[in-house]
Amino acid sequence: MSGKLVHFELPAQDTTRARAFWSGVFDWSFNDPGMPDVEYWMVRTGDDQGGAIFPAEQRGVIVYFDSEDIDASLAKVRENGGSAQDKQPIPGVGWFARCTDTEGNDFSLFEADESVTT
Repeated sequence: MSGKLVHFELPAQDTTRARAFWSGVFDWSFNDPGMPDVEYWMVRTGDDQGGAIFPAEQRGVIVYFDSEDIDASLAKVRENGGSAQDKQPIPGVGWFARCTDTEGNDFSLFEADESVTT
């Protein structure tokens, strides 16, 4: 379903501290998906929803909205006054693209597509 919140990212200066906080608040259990050279701690928050903590200096939650056709959704973002980067692959998972709405709020779009390579 387009527009459904499917993923979020929580940037952290200290990923151990952040994982302890969110685990303490919601009893979340984080796992390392084993991506080479990438620290990215994932959590499942629903059947088709989850998130991750990763090291970053930036602040603010990054939300990912589902799209059935990411190219069409990116065009709509731009047509309606927002900005959007080009889509990027997540091999074996799908596509994502970072966007900004007309009020300066950052968000991302995601299209599932397990056939994506690089």
